[in-house]
Amino acid sequence: MIHAGRIQMITVKEYRGHIRNWEALCKELGVDMALSREARETEILIKAYETWGCRMADHMHGMFAFALWDEEAQKLFCLRDQFGTKPFYYYVTSDGRLLYGTTIRQIMEQPGFVKELNEDMLQIYLSLTYVAGEDTFFKGVKKLMPGRYLIWQDGKLEIARYWTPKFEPDESKSLEDWAEEIHETIKEIMPEVKSAEETAESFLSGGVDSSYVLAMSDVQMTDSCGYDEARFDESPLALRTAQILGRANSRCRITPEEYFAIVPYVMYHMEQPLGDASAIAFAIACRETAKHTKLCYSGEGADEFFGGYNMYRNAERYGDNLKNFYVGNTNIMKEDEKKKILKRYRGDVLPINLVKEIYEETEGLDALTKMSDVDIQIWLEGDIYLNVDKMSTAAGLEIRMPLTDRRIFDIASRMPSRFKVNDEQNKVAFRTAAAKVLPEEIAFRKKLGFIVPIRIWMADERYNQDVHAKFNSDAAAEFFNVEEINEILADYIGGNSDNWRKVWTIYTFLVWYEEYFGAHADSGRNGAHTV
Repeated sequence: MIHAGRIQMITVKEYRGHIRNWEALCKELGVDMALSREARETEILIKAYETWGCRMADHMHGMFAFALWDEEAQKLFCLRDQFGTKPFYYYVTSDGRLLYGTTIRQIMEQPGFVKELNEDMLQIYLSLTYVAGEDTFFKGVKKLMPGRYLIWQDGKLEIARYWTPKFEPDESKSLEDWAEEIHETIKEIMPEVKSAEETAESFLSGGVDSSYVLAMSDVQMTDSCGYDEARFDESPLALRTAQILGRANSRCRITPEEYFAIVPYVMYHMEQPLGDASAIAFAIACRETAKHTKLCYSGEGADEFFGGYNMYRNAERYGDNLKNFYVGNTNIMKEDEKKKILKRYRGDVLPINLVKEIYEETEGLDALTKMSDVDIQIWLEGDIYLNVDKMSTAAGLEIRMPLTDRRIFDIASRMPSRFKVNDEQNKVAFRTAAAKVLPEEIAFRKKLGFIVPIRIWMADERYNQDVHAKFNSDAAAEFFNVEEINEILADYIGGNSDNWRKVWTIYTFLVWYEEYFGAHADSGRNGAHTV
């Protein structure tokens, strides 16, 4: 490309994602709109970098992680979107080269990569059930965290933050004002989520988020999953919602046999262990949905932005004490218990260390805002978005999340907490907005979460044989005091269902470990990049 009399050579080395405001960017940057999506987005990235440099993401809406090579400056520029919807990893070799990619397996197959377990992460994982922060279970492999860019030049690594969540409550608006702003903004965003020539389906549960996305879209087919166990099965609610909105519904029935059989597949494609039991059901849903579409909508983001979790209603009673214990949406194992079950425990490896800077950023703000910010920066990236990206990619399905958008977050960042949560309801303003296009019974339906019958299935001897085997394996003996973890398992099977998350988190780590460090471990065959 020729600019101002000089040759500028920018190459896109790696890109995953979808740029929502591509039409506006094409006009602004002089990119041909008739290009294919791949060619168009490549050109947008190059021109945006040439025009705005490190601030290019300020002008982009969507989901993205990418690496650009600037030939003239001999510089690599990598960036991850504001919320971390797409992953990006890097690794510096012992001879001073940078390996990078949007999957860990890409990096693992490159010369110079040394596969070693980062055992410290196990302590974090046993509390959070996911891999939080920039470190991973592979020594030396780091995540580029959300809202950051990376520059590699002359053998030196620089990481900078271009976006930080900021909260500045605006007391001048009414509940109806906020609901109207949410609704109008979603109306503005939805036409950008797909091109006119694309056809999408939409995941649908019984909840308000997926129902609102559906109501605001032109989607005709919805996808739900359900179980034979009626008390865990939301699919009748999803079917009713689809019928009310005049859309079709496809139900995927998940059996315990199928659920347990797919766990190794999930842990392999996740690349790091994930103890979120809904991830297994989501993987099955992605595989089924991919049989009849390649593009699907999902409703992630609104809970964290607008106060969707029931525990947020306890925020004020926690007060300033939050910073001493709240590390995100899950915290299932305390330090005393980890000391008891781990062969090697380190007192300085604490989950709370991951969120100290976040609490400094929200100093002086109310407790709900602090909880939300921790979940936006830690939980969404480490669990929710990781799951969506990895399981959809493995299935050959592209998922777009209309509610995860800076313009939506901008509203949430200005909204006082009383419009998010009150004594009776969570996500108050968001539900009020949704009620503009949904019946009240759907808009204000109590949040159930993505529930899975695993808590009863795993206690059943017909399905838990591999759990027993893993708890008594050589790998278990390497990391755990086997008698202690078997006591937790026996207590759970004996009726203490509160222990199911602990059992599941230990089990998923052991399954993942076997996939990546066991006798049959395979590092994968995807190409990575090196500089």
